[in-house]
Amino acid sequence: MSTEWEGPAVVLAARPYGDANMVVTLLSEALGRHAGLARGGQSRAQVATWQPGNLVEARWVARLSDQLGALSGEVVHPAASLAMEDALALATLASACAVADGALPERIAHPQAFHGLVRVVVALARDTGQGLTALIRWEAALLAELGFGLDLSACAVTGEAENLAWVSPRTGRAVSAAAGEAYAPRLLALPAFLLTEAPAGPVDWLAGLKLTGHFLERDAFGHLHRPLPPARQMLAERVAGLAGSHAS
Repeated sequence: MSTEWEGPAVVLAARPYGDANMVVTLLSEALGRHAGLARGGQSRAQVATWQPGNLVEARWVARLSDQLGALSGEVVHPAASLAMEDALALATLASACAVADGALPERIAHPQAFHGLVRVVVALARDTGQGLTALIRWEAALLAELGFGLDLSACAVTGEAENLAWVSPRTGRAVSAAAGEAYAPRLLALPAFLLTEAPAGPVDWLAGLKLTGHFLERDAFGHLHRPLPPARQMLAERVAGLAGSHAS
C-alpha cells in the first residue's frame, strides 16, 4: 500500500485521542475503510470537518504503510450539519456510517460501497425520504459486495419474475405473492422500490429496513460476531414509529 494518499472520502467515525487529536475512520474508493490520526482534530477549526457523514477531500501520509499515519482534510459536502435539523435525516446518516464502519474490512477497497454511500449522502441533502430509500438500496448492494447478496431476480418456487412480494429469510431468494401467500407470516416483505424506481413511504422503508437488517445481522455482522450497530437499530425504531403513524 502507498504511504501517501489523497482523494475524496466519507467520514465514518471519529474518536478523541489525547487532549487535542482524533482518530478518524474514512471510507474512500482507493483505500476502503481506513483510519488516520487528525492532529488537532478536536480544535474549533477542525472538529466540524470530522463529523460522520461528511464528504471530505482527505490526505493521509505515513512513513510505513501499516502505520496509523497522519490525516488532514477539507469539507467538500457538510452532510452532518445539513442533517442536524432533521432527526430522521441525522438517524439515516448515522446508521449508514455505522454500518459501513462495522461491516467493511479495514484497508480493502470496496469502490461500489463507497460510491453507494456517497449517493446516500447526496440524496439526503435533497430529500430525507430519497436518502432513506437510497440507504436501503445501498444496504442491499453492500450485502452483495460482501458476498451475501439477495436473489431478487425470480421467484424461488415458480421461477416467474413478476409479482415478487416476499423474500425467504433463510435463503435470501424472492418469492411471488401467490406462491408465498400461505407462508406470509414466515417471509420478509419485499418493497417494490428495491425492484423498480417505485416511490416509497414509511411502510415501505420499514419493510426494506427489516429485510436488509435481517441479512446484515445474520450474515455481514453475524460472521464478525457483532450485533447490528445501535445507530442502525435506532433508525429502524424511528421508521417503525413513522410507519405506525402513517398506517393509523
